[in-house]
Parts: sequence; C-alpha cells; structure tokens
Amino acid sequence: MSTYTKEKLHQALKHFFGYDEFRLNQLPIIESVLNSSDTLAIMPTGAGKSICYQLPAMLLPGITIVVSPLIALMKDQVDALLANGIYGAFLNSSQSADEQRRIIEDARQGNIKLLYIAPERIPANSESFFDFLRQLNPSLFAIDEAHCISSWGHDFRPDYLKLAVLKKHFPAVPVIALTASADTLTQKDIVEKLDLRHPRIFVSSFNRPNIQYHVQAKKDAFKQILDYIKKHKDDSGIIYALSRASTEGIAGRLYEAGIKAAYYHAGMDAAERGRVQEAFQRDEYKVIVATIAFGMGIDKSNVRFVIHHDVSKNVEGYYQETGRAGRDGLKSDAILFYSFGDIMKLRKFAEVENNPQQSAISRKKLQLMQDYCEHEGCRRQYLMQYFGEEFPPYCGNCDYCLSSLEEKDATIDGQKLLSAISRTGERYGAGYIIDLLRGSASEKIQPAHKELKTYGIGKDLKKEEWQWMVQQLLYNRFIDKTDDQFATLKLNDKSWKLLKGETELKLVLRKEKIAPAEEEEPEYDKQLLKDLKGLRLDIADQEHVPAYNILADNSLIELATYLPLSFDDLKQISGFGDYKISKYGAGFLKIIKQYAEEHNLPSRISYKKPKEKKRDKPAKPSVSNTQQATLALYRDGVSIPEIAAQRGLSVSTIEGHLAVFIANGELDIHKIIAKLKLEKIVSVIKSTGQTFAAKPIKDLLGDDFTYGEIKMAQEYYRRSNS
Repeated sequence: MSTYTKEKLHQALKHFFGYDEFRLNQLPIIESVLNSSDTLAIMPTGAGKSICYQLPAMLLPGITIVVSPLIALMKDQVDALLANGIYGAFLNSSQSADEQRRIIEDARQGNIKLLYIAPERIPANSESFFDFLRQLNPSLFAIDEAHCISSWGHDFRPDYLKLAVLKKHFPAVPVIALTASADTLTQKDIVEKLDLRHPRIFVSSFNRPNIQYHVQAKKDAFKQILDYIKKHKDDSGIIYALSRASTEGIAGRLYEAGIKAAYYHAGMDAAERGRVQEAFQRDEYKVIVATIAFGMGIDKSNVRFVIHHDVSKNVEGYYQETGRAGRDGLKSDAILFYSFGDIMKLRKFAEVENNPQQSAISRKKLQLMQDYCEHEGCRRQYLMQYFGEEFPPYCGNCDYCLSSLEEKDATIDGQKLLSAISRTGERYGAGYIIDLLRGSASEKIQPAHKELKTYGIGKDLKKEEWQWMVQQLLYNRFIDKTDDQFATLKLNDKSWKLLKGETELKLVLRKEKIAPAEEEEPEYDKQLLKDLKGLRLDIADQEHVPAYNILADNSLIELATYLPLSFDDLKQISGFGDYKISKYGAGFLKIIKQYAEEHNLPSRISYKKPKEKKRDKPAKPSVSNTQQATLALYRDGVSIPEIAAQRGLSVSTIEGHLAVFIANGELDIHKIIAKLKLEKIVSVIKSTGQTFAAKPIKDLLGDDFTYGEIKMAQEYYRRSNS
C-alpha cells in the first residue's frame, strides 16, 4: 500500500507542477498507481492525463518508461518536464547514434526519471532489450494514447499490439494506460491486449465545459472561416480538412488574406512537417490547416479554436480533434461545417478492402457522426452520451442551446413529403424526393413521376429547407431510412397517422447563429499581459522551446489580473511550481512591479479565490415596434391565435412578444396562463434552475405546453425573484 497521504500528494503537485488542486480523477488515479495497481485512465484531452504518471514517477524509485506514438509528442512532453526542473528524455529515430548512447547511459546511471520511447522500439522477442530495461529498474510503465491498441478504435496502430510483452517480462511493475477517447468496446480491448491484471478503471467526465460546439451549414465555408479568424486575429487555431490539396488551398487563401497560416499533411517530408509544427508551437504561425495527420503530438495549450472544414470520419476522431482547443481551460470554439456531400465521400473511404467486419464498423461510426451533425438537440449531450456518460439536454454552450427556438406547425409540408415517398413506391432517397417536390426538370426524374400530384408541389421551399424537413422527420421517427449506400426513405406507422391527419407535426425551428457568442474577458491589464507574453517569448527563444512550456496563457492572465509582487504571491498563481518560481519568478515580478508602480496599482493577490458561480441576472427587456403592435392588439381584446393569424406569425412568436411585457410588469401573466398550468411550469423551472433556456423545460413538460408559455413563465419567475 502507498505511504503517501493526500496532503503529501497535494504538496508534490504544487512543488513539481505549480497547481493547487487535482483535476477530475487525477488524485485517485495517482493513488492507484502508487498502490502498484494496473490502471486504465480515460480523461478528456487537456484534462491533465500526463500528470497521472509524471507525478508518481517523481515519487517512485527508479525510472518510468512512457510509450508514446509520436516523436513530436515525446519532444513536447520532455520540454515541459525540463521546464519544471524534471529530467526526462526520449529515444527515437530523430536522434543520432551518439545522442542515443548518451541517453541510454544517463538512464543506466539513474539520472533520468521519465524515458519516452516509441512502440516500434519494443520488440516482441528480444532478450537484450529486456535485459536493458531490467538494468534501468523500471517502477512504472505508462502507455499513452492507449486507444491505438484497439482495432475498434479510430486510430489503430499494429505496433501497440506488442506491448503485452511488458507485463510478461515485468509482471510486478504496474502499467497505466491513458487515452482521451475510448468507448466501452475500446476500453475492453485495451485491458485485454495490454494484459492488465485486475486493473482499476477510471472514466472521467468527457465534458470540456470551456469548449463551445457549433455545427454550421457548409455554405461559403471559406468566407465564414476568414470572417471568424479576422475577429480572432490574435488567437491560435487549427483547421482540419479531408484532403492534402484542401489544406494547401485553404492555407494559401488565408495567407493571401493576411493571416499567418501554413498547411500540414503526411505528403510533406518529415523535416518540413517538423518545421511547420515547431513554428506553430512558437506562435510564428497563428493558424495551421491540416489533415488528421496533425494533432496527436500537439500539446499546445493556447489553441483557441478548432475548425472542421470537412466532416470527420467518426465521433472519436472529431472529439479528440476538438479537444486540442482550450487545453488551458480558457473559452474556446469548435466549429464544424457540415454537408451531406462530405458524408457521401466518406462512405467510399469507409470500405476496407477484404475486411467486411472493419468496413461495417467504419460505416456505423460514420453514420453516428452524421447523426451528430444533423442532431436537433444539445451537441454536448450527444457527445457525452456517445461515450456512455449521462448528460442533461441543455448545456448552454453549443449552437443549439444558444439558439432562439420557435415552434412551427409543419403538418402540411410533412404530408407533402410523405405523399411523395408513398407515390414513388418508397424506392428513392432524399435527394430524388426533394427534386420531385420542387419540380426539377432533370432527366433523372422518371416521366411517370412528373405526372404525379406531388410533382412540383414543394416549389415554395428551398432545397436546404426540404433537406432540413427530411432530417426532422427522420429525427422524430416519422420516416425510416434503409441502412445501405442508397439510404432509401420508408414510411412507418407514424407516417400514415400524419398522412391521414390523425396527428400533427410540430417542429422546433432553430434560428441559425452566424458566429459563436462572445464571452466577457476576465478583468486584467491588457498591456501588462502583452509585456508578460513578450518576456515569455524571449525566455522560450533562449531555451528553444514553445512559449506555453514556460507558462500557459491562463497563468499569464492570472499574473496580469492579481498583480503578485513577491515570491510568496507567485506561489498562489497556477502553474508556478517551486522550480519555475526560482528560475523565472524574478523576471516576471520585475515587469509586474514596474507596471504597478507606473500605474499606481496595488497587488490584488488577496482577491484570488475560487470563482463563484454567477447568478442569473434578470436582463432589462427592450421593446421593439413589432412587440408594441402585438401588445396593442392584445389590449384591444384580440386573442393570441387571432393576433398570430392577423400578423402572419406563429402563436409562439406572439407569446414571446407578450413575455417582454410580463418581464417589465405591464401585463399580468395570470390573465394569459391558467393558474394550475403556470404552477406546473414554475415548478419545473425551480427544479431545473433553467430560468432562460426553454428547451430543457419543454422536454420535461411535453406537448401540452408551448415555448411561448414557458418563456412567459420564465420572465414571470425572474421578475418575481429579482
């Protein structure tokens, strides 16, 4: 059993890494390792997986061997260790024979605490290699990116299959396997193929609350990307594209537009890839446009956005790629541009020659990725549930939850669509049915179908609107779709009820947001932050490491916010361990003291305490002309449905107008909503705490309550409790 108390582990965390608190499951994982248990740790990207083996490595006798798949990842990890005063090293093909001999000798002498090696360097059968490892007296094996061992995973690497030999030759040495993305099948594969003995498995929340997820229609995608980057010109970001040609084309157009951008793909030679990656890490390039070949080796903490120009092949890959944003915990964006055309291209790539089982897995994973893109609900909930984690239907930080939602009666349009499917014999996909409804003159429309009553009856809607309608009917189970390459639309029992008028089709219309909502920045001195970044860059240049390995952006923001003026003050700043305080503290303090004196500013370090959750503040409602018009009609005795009919608006919209006057006290809600109904809505508002978002309330209350009624009740509740 480990002799390390929780207090001692907290002291070690602060001493070596400068952090005051463990995150997620870091503490129990570390305790498991120190108790010599085999351990599987699943934590989201940026949550601090490396500390789960690096801290035990500093406390255990002997050396820790870390198996890592990429040269760049090893170098970045070792640079970060050296910046914390921890002697780590790596062995890989990028080094000369002399350099490798020197590192091997250092390891034999016990001068290295963590040694990173690539999986291909571990032979399945080589007594000399294992004799070498025995000389090092390893106390821990850490397998990073452990999902690479599983053929069920999204990044299978055959070299990982050999790693079970570590347990064979060193049965008493604990193994910790770490990954950010592993579903249940992949977790089982990792345990079996690494031959872990009675492992303790820790699955942290997959939620990355600081990332705002957006899926947008792939229309003028480059213009949308360029507009976004111009608004975030000081931010660092990654743009993923499917093809090498796309990466070069997008990067070239961005560069011509004045953006410091470069491309990265597997077709470049290793030296050029290394140069681009290093320049990005040093912030010489602000934006990298890359294929999925780029990323696993990136530990750059200040990536503020990840944009997918094309759809990912699976949810695991998408989740891991988006996780490269916001590793420092600051607000970041993940934006995906979706088109059905991308799905059609990826279906061809999903076929694995002479491997029907793997092809079926790839097709299924692609379908789930398509479902995510077309999902009419909270993005975060979909991602969490994909990985087996329960999550509420509202996160408040994705395009769906931040959108304006409006209920729409789509019964007639739905009947048109279903009628077209029925009259053509349920033998066609969405594209054909939509062309038929819109009266396409294309030769692909069969002559007999041009005689049908449904031919051309949908001209009033755009193609994109009909595509949305198909997605909605599929999502709400009003139609089915075959699971083959033709994806034929089929009717079901719900379809016939709608066609016969036995049920209505009420859909939630989401008003698309052009760009992610901006968030208020922390209160810090911007010029001071700029000066601190300048010093950090100078130190990084001298030491030939990325700037974020000296200090992360969130540490600099804390410096510029709280103005520490002494070495004791620095200990309260996240990221300042004892080594970094002794090595870099004086330089940063000098700049802060000078700035504080020039601007007559006192230290604010006494204000540094855990952030309190902000309470909802009732916003003062503004009143528009259209809302005033609704109010005038209502006061004249016109009913809400009649106002909606007169003004050509939905009932929900009219109720939304009236909600404004409930908020400012001009209208009495009890004259609009019956007492029992209001009490039921207010009860759900209280139990969920959702005083702004109507969707989670609607999900719980069901079809007997409209969005407008919920909005009015929320305004009433906020006014009553303000």
